[in-house]
Amino acid sequence: MPRVNRTAVLSLLIVSSSVFLLFQLYYYRKYVSKVGMTSLQNQDFFICSEFKRLNDFEFHWNIKTTVRTFLLLAQRFGLPLFLADTAALTLLSHEAVRQRDRLVLESHCTFLCTGRPVVSFALFASAWKLEPAFLLVAEQKGFELLELRGDDPRLGSLDTLSGEQIPLHFLFRLHGYIIQVVFLYERSGNYLWNGPLRLKSNVDRNFAPFKLLDYGRHAGAYNRPELVLTVLDGLDIRVPRNISHFLSEQQHAHFLECHYREARNFLQLYPEDVSQAAVDFRRKAKSLLHLAARTLALLDVPFWLSSGTCLGWFRQCSIISYSRDVDIGIFIADFRPDIVAAFRDAGLLLKHKFGKVEDSLELSFLSDDIKLDIFFFYEDGDIVWNGGTQAKSGRKFKYIFPRFSLCWAELLELKVRVPCETLDYVTANYGTTWSVPVMSWDWKSSPSNVQENGVWPPEEWAELIQVY
Repeated sequence: MPRVNRTAVLSLLIVSSSVFLLFQLYYYRKYVSKVGMTSLQNQDFFICSEFKRLNDFEFHWNIKTTVRTFLLLAQRFGLPLFLADTAALTLLSHEAVRQRDRLVLESHCTFLCTGRPVVSFALFASAWKLEPAFLLVAEQKGFELLELRGDDPRLGSLDTLSGEQIPLHFLFRLHGYIIQVVFLYERSGNYLWNGPLRLKSNVDRNFAPFKLLDYGRHAGAYNRPELVLTVLDGLDIRVPRNISHFLSEQQHAHFLECHYREARNFLQLYPEDVSQAAVDFRRKAKSLLHLAARTLALLDVPFWLSSGTCLGWFRQCSIISYSRDVDIGIFIADFRPDIVAAFRDAGLLLKHKFGKVEDSLELSFLSDDIKLDIFFFYEDGDIVWNGGTQAKSGRKFKYIFPRFSLCWAELLELKVRVPCETLDYVTANYGTTWSVPVMSWDWKSSPSNVQENGVWPPEEWAELIQVY
């Protein structure tokens, strides 16, 4: 029997043991350590999640407590606040409620905890009586107050420039949370107005995150909302009945005040015509503009002051008595076929209809010898334009304007829209000398932005040039 080489056997055993040990080490590092690490990571994540949940709970609880304290205080002093916060109201839409119900939410603060450190309430200013007791009790409850005031535009006119200051915004701060109260004032045009938020040089810029506030970047105009009392996050709160309409109004509420000081200077240079004919025209023009606004509101067709009527508002806060008509603009996208019938039903006579929906549409109505011109505007790249037609020749004209957005304004005790970029709009139409009255005006050649635009084919005149 051959002898076994003990050295070889020992070497084989050592190699086998080493391989086995290396395999065990590999297995441990590849699988076991990862499971252990994952377990530790999961435990850390759970601890962090619980910590964040507790922090969120405390944050939400502070918000709810702050709002509850404030609302109880307002109720005690008879202040009929209503929720005007855009983020909170958005969550009240039915779709948003259903969507949030599908999420895992903290039930104690669903609507008021919007993720922002502010919430906005509105107050009809007629219900506010400056009660030192209210502000004193608020201070005793721990609230810090920043009161922002501004000039009262209701007292501004061509005859007097009032410097009386009224409260526009109250900002209450507690636990680092801001409650904004925006004051809504009723204006002569039967609408509500809020003032802009302007910080004076001595105001602490760190008092609140001003860029997050829903109200104050500019003045705003609203229809009076109907309010209902509801329960949000366990609190009794008034909200607009038609939330979607209120939110839409808030998004397009930008209001431009008439420049009374400049208008007063203008009228000192060019005194207003006080003849009986001019007085009668202004009275009739006011009636016609109100009628046009009611008629188009029923059709849900937005319009704005255009041409000479826009110039009159911008330059002298009034109607231009020698213009002898009222001019408004409508985007062609808002055209409705029943516009003519609606104005006829309102008692107006159709004087002429030029062009067609696709090109240079223009309508003119007559009421008590005052003409209402409706110009339809077409969007074309970075410009918009409206057309004009000469009835006797079929010649077409185009009036070009830079693009503009729409803002609210007031003219003749009526809330109306005007181009927000009013100076650009007026300058395009009347040139840089718009501040100088021009008594003799040729609509085919006088405007700075007029261009020839061809001729209507004679065979289409019967359809495209209708004079009544």
